[in-house]
Amino acid sequence: WLASFADPQLTAAVDEAMLHNADLRIGASRVEQSLLLARLAGARLYPSVDVLGRGGGKMSGDNSGLSGVSLTVGWEVDLWGRVRYGRAAARADAASTQADFQFARQSIAARVARSWFLAAEAALQADLARRTVGDAEGLVRLAGDRARVGVGNEEDVFAARAAVGTYRDSLREIELAREQAIRALEPLLGRYPSGAAAVTPQLPAQSTEVPAGLPSQLLERRPDVIAAERRVAAAFNRIGEAKAARLPVIGLTAGVSSISSDLFVLKDRDNPVWSFGANLLMPIFRGGALKTQVEIRTAEQKEAVGAYAAVGLQAFGEVEAALSAELAARDREQILTETLADNRRALEIVQSQFAVGSTDLRFVTQRQLGLLATESALIRVQAEQRVQRVNLHLALGGSFAAPSP
Repeated sequence: WLASFADPQLTAAVDEAMLHNADLRIGASRVEQSLLLARLAGARLYPSVDVLGRGGGKMSGDNSGLSGVSLTVGWEVDLWGRVRYGRAAARADAASTQADFQFARQSIAARVARSWFLAAEAALQADLARRTVGDAEGLVRLAGDRARVGVGNEEDVFAARAAVGTYRDSLREIELAREQAIRALEPLLGRYPSGAAAVTPQLPAQSTEVPAGLPSQLLERRPDVIAAERRVAAAFNRIGEAKAARLPVIGLTAGVSSISSDLFVLKDRDNPVWSFGANLLMPIFRGGALKTQVEIRTAEQKEAVGAYAAVGLQAFGEVEAALSAELAARDREQILTETLADNRRALEIVQSQFAVGSTDLRFVTQRQLGLLATESALIRVQAEQRVQRVNLHLALGGSFAAPSP
C-alpha cells in the first residue's frame, strides 16, 4: 500500500525505519527468544544422553580411588501428550510473537507515513503563511501611498503593519510545528531528533478510490488478529498440558558403565555393566495444586477467547472509522475548494476598492483572514485524507488486494 502514494522519498524513509527503528530491534529479539523457547519445549520428546567420566590417579578427584566412565540414556514416554501439548503451546506462542512483530512493522510504517504527511502539511502551511506575509506587506505599502495622497490615514498604515506582525508570528509558530513534526519522525527512523530530516514539502498524490465491497476476510490477515488467534490456540494446549500433568509419568532408562580402582579391590563382575529400567511417577496428593492449575489454564483460555473477540471488533471499528473519516475529508475538500475560489474573488474585489479609496482596510483584512483560513483548512483536509488512507490500510492489514492463498 505504501507504493500507492508514489513517493520514493517516503518509501525510502519507511525502509530506513524497518532497518534502524529501536522498537523493531526489540521485537526481533523477542521473536528470536520465542522460537528458541518453542525449540526448548520440544526437547523433552527426545531421549537425554549423558556421559560421566572419573579419573585422577590412584586417589582420583575425591580420594575414592575409583575411575571409569558411564553412559546413561533416559526418555520420558509421553503417553498422555503432556510434552506434546507444551510444545504445541510454545509454538503457538512463538507464532503469536511473530505476528505481533509483523503488526509492529506495519504500525511503524504507518507512523512514519503519518508523520511524513504532517511534516509536509506543515511545510505547505508555512509556505501559505509566507505568501500571506508578502500580501500583508503589500497592503502596508498601499496604505502608505493612500495616506500620502490624502485618501487614507495613518490608522490604516499602523493597522496594516500590525497585521504583518500577526502573520509573521503565525509563520514562526508554523515553522516550529514543522520542526517538531520532523523531530517526531526522526526517532522512528532510528535517527537523532535533530529536526534535519529532508521531508518532501508537498503532499503526495492521493491514491485510488477505495473499492466497493471489500471482503471482511481481509481482516483475517491482520497480524494482531492472527496473534490473538494463536494465543487462543496456546491457551487450549496449556489446558491439555495441565490435565496431562495429573496422570502418571513413565520413564525408561538404560546405561553402561566401566569402573576400575587402583586403590580398592572391587568385587568380580563383568565389565562393562549394562542396565535397563523403567520408572513410574503417579501424583497422589499435592494439595489440589494440579486441579487448580487446570482451572487457571481454563480461565486463561477464556481470557484469550475474549481478547480474540475484542481484537476482531476493534478491527471492524478501525476500518469503519477510517472509511468514514476519509469520506468526510473528501467531501470537505470539495466544499473548501469552492469556498476558496469565492474567497479569492471577494479579496480581489475588496483590494481593488481599497486601492481606489472606496473602502477601508478593515474589509481587506477580513477578506484576507477568510482566504487564509480557508486555504489553511484545505491543506489540512488534504493531509487528513492521506492520513486516513494510511489508517485504513493499517486496519485492513495491507492493501486492497486479497492475499494470495
